[in-house]
Amino acid sequence: MLNTLRQRFNIPPRDELRAWFMQMIDDRVRIITAGLSIKELRAVFRGDPPTEKPNPRYKVITTSFVAHLRPRYYQQAATWFTHTFRLGWFTTFFFVVETITGVVLMVYYIPFPDQAYGSILEIESNVWFGELMRDIHRLGAEGMVLFTWLHMFRTYFTGSYKGPRSFTWLTGVVLLFITAWLSFTGYLLTWDQLGYWAITVGSSITESGPVVGPAMNILLRGAPDIGTGGLLRFYLQHVILFPLIAILVISIHYYKVSREHSISLPAWVEERDDIPADEKKKHTRRIDLIPDLLTHELFLVCVGIFAMLAILYFDLFNSPLETPANPQQTPLDTKAPWYFWWLQGMLKIEPAKILEGFINPVIGIFGAEVQLGRLLDSKFIMGLVIPPLLVGLLAAVPYIDRNPSRMAKNRPFAIAWGIAWIFILLALSYMGLPEFGIETAPATRVIQDLAPEEGLGPLREIPFDELMGAVETEAEGSFIVSREHLYGRDLCPDLAYIPESEEDSDDPQAVIGCPHLTEVFYQFNDRLIEAEEEGGFGTGLNGAGPQMEAVFIIQQWAHNLIRVQPTVEWIDEDGNLQEYHQIYFLHEEGRREH
Repeated sequence: MLNTLRQRFNIPPRDELRAWFMQMIDDRVRIITAGLSIKELRAVFRGDPPTEKPNPRYKVITTSFVAHLRPRYYQQAATWFTHTFRLGWFTTFFFVVETITGVVLMVYYIPFPDQAYGSILEIESNVWFGELMRDIHRLGAEGMVLFTWLHMFRTYFTGSYKGPRSFTWLTGVVLLFITAWLSFTGYLLTWDQLGYWAITVGSSITESGPVVGPAMNILLRGAPDIGTGGLLRFYLQHVILFPLIAILVISIHYYKVSREHSISLPAWVEERDDIPADEKKKHTRRIDLIPDLLTHELFLVCVGIFAMLAILYFDLFNSPLETPANPQQTPLDTKAPWYFWWLQGMLKIEPAKILEGFINPVIGIFGAEVQLGRLLDSKFIMGLVIPPLLVGLLAAVPYIDRNPSRMAKNRPFAIAWGIAWIFILLALSYMGLPEFGIETAPATRVIQDLAPEEGLGPLREIPFDELMGAVETEAEGSFIVSREHLYGRDLCPDLAYIPESEEDSDDPQAVIGCPHLTEVFYQFNDRLIEAEEEGGFGTGLNGAGPQMEAVFIIQQWAHNLIRVQPTVEWIDEDGNLQEYHQIYFLHEEGRREH
């Protein structure tokens, strides 16, 4: 009966039908993989030789839109991990991670000042894996910047920018700038205090330019101050304009490496003549992209993703979201992302004062003195003149260094020059920290370090049980700063509590006293005493010496709500009483500053 039905409806035999079905699947797989069959894919992942002739793996390189950017093979020495450390590859990996996670975040993000901050909170609280996507996106941005710099350093110190690779080096410099700008524009999108003021300070550099400076500032911000127009411009640059430019330049960069000159060999393999022929032949033999390097790169993808998830799981990195942006209040210690600290450090250098320090002692002999402050605007010189010159110098490295050798022993000046610039960048980055070169009143500095306006700080990390325990002590939560350490080794020795981390343990370990609070208070105490001894509170009335008093008050303000008020008072040179204090409300379920 089945045979009759098969003949009536012209259905082929089972074996023939199965062969037709498998052939149809195989054809679709070949279309998707640009020429690889199911059998060939199995051979690729097993490391077996090709199953067809001509080698279909080479066909992939020829016909695939993406794979044609890669060569069919590399020379073995160029693939050594210790030669490249896969820095360029990881830079591309992070770019892909940024693209994928950025598209996910873009679906939920609203680029308007009144909704941007709320949309970030929505992503972190109500979007499935939203917080993870944001953390990975932020971590990937940091990783992309870091690995771009490391890749540039590796290329420089191995001399891989020489000869036919000069233009490739130039595209790398462009990618370095694009990477930095992508991170810079993304910093504003959270619309919190940290991002808003970092971008406000950074973008204000353009305003110092002569003639066109104000116009450049308006063009960048969309208005004299950053608002709806500025946020929308930064958003469009971050998600459309510069990603497209990056894809174009990355494609050019990869094409130059893959199709024209490949990855450079180690200098000693390329230049030494005393290497035995068989050893050199071994170092330069072909390593096929498929399957050898492809499987290796898939392994690196797994390693990269695992490393990022491990970093986030163990809380080694997080994406801070501070209080909403407030254009009316500039937070203390505003700073740019770490990769722009060097620029922030340069802005603290005043060329006018440096030149005056050299010129005035000489011409002072004749009773003359020059004032160069108006002539040499430090923000213009150090913000708009020097950085482009440094970028131009970096781009011109292959054309300045005409030494044909890539071996380190033949390039002592170039190596020393590179090391010197690393130390210069580190020094400038240190100068870019808020604490460097900016004097803050001792009381403000000490309290800011205990509970910064943006971020947690030691005060907010004190367990709530210890704050409650301090209220019930003999001091009733009012602790006076003194040289004698009035409260001994512990502010609340009668307290005993079980930390939250131990509550579910089979053998919970109780904490005796309040060690965290004690450490914070004595840090507050000792730093104020030290500042007083160093004259930070002035000389007092009629030079009688500083008269400083401080108290650390902890009160139960409401149910599960603690009010902390560090207060510092002192008498200045005119006999006036000066006071500085801050008030913090700390809740058992979360900490919020007022």
